[in-house]
Amino acid sequence: MTKDPLENKKVLVVDDEPDVLETVGDLLHMCEVDKARDREGALTLLRDHSYDAAILDIMGVHGYDLLEETKRRGIPTLMLTANALSPDDFFKSIHSGADAYVPKDRLADIAIFLRDVLEAQSGHTKRGTWFKRLEAFFEERFEADWRERENQEFWKKYFYV
Repeated sequence: MTKDPLENKKVLVVDDEPDVLETVGDLLHMCEVDKARDREGALTLLRDHSYDAAILDIMGVHGYDLLEETKRRGIPTLMLTANALSPDDFFKSIHSGADAYVPKDRLADIAIFLRDVLEAQSGHTKRGTWFKRLEAFFEERFEADWRERENQEFWKKYFYV
């Protein structure tokens, strides 16, 4: 039997909504989860601990600032959002170094997406597996030509390598 890549991983989750923090903690029961409700709390945890992954809200917690910090520390990072669910934020997240961009509508599958990110980091799967799982969601939610904002090289670099 193969070991779950999330087993015993230390994950930082940052969101200003307590119910989201609680839900993510429950869904990632196989991990050690530290939670912060704001940028300052997250920075303190990042200073005092090391993490295998981070899950960051965008709005309310300065998610892009925190993404810069997690990337500086080499922490694979998944952006989780409801209010910043747009093609612009999708592209900004990926260009800023996020390893995944997940809508809160799909929160119940957070372990699957985090597993995809960690397996890609270790070379066991292709980068962008999480995107394949969400592709239909984005196609339905975003305007018809949303993908055309980026050239083919972007898509190859981040999703089809």
